[in-house]
Amino acid sequence: MPEGRQSGAAVFGADPGLVEPVASLPAVLLPAQPVAADLHELRFSVGLRGYRMDQVDEVLDSLAVALAARDEEIARLRKASVATGEVAP
Repeated sequence: MPEGRQSGAAVFGADPGLVEPVASLPAVLLPAQPVAADLHELRFSVGLRGYRMDQVDEVLDSLAVALAARDEEIARLRKASVATGEVAP
């Protein structure tokens, strides 16, 4: 560094680096047994260095479709098992 010049750290003090964000918003939670509709209600806060919203939306949409298909299959299997008398509803 040329004589007479100081680095930014010397002028402004020690560089604290990146600090943890302050959690000022409630956590984003799903119910214990989430269904597809729960995913459509999710909302995430936008952060300076957050995820790309389009990618998050795409994954959540795919997950919602998978959950809906799972729930439909479970309902179909339960109905079939009740109809055949295999298990109690």
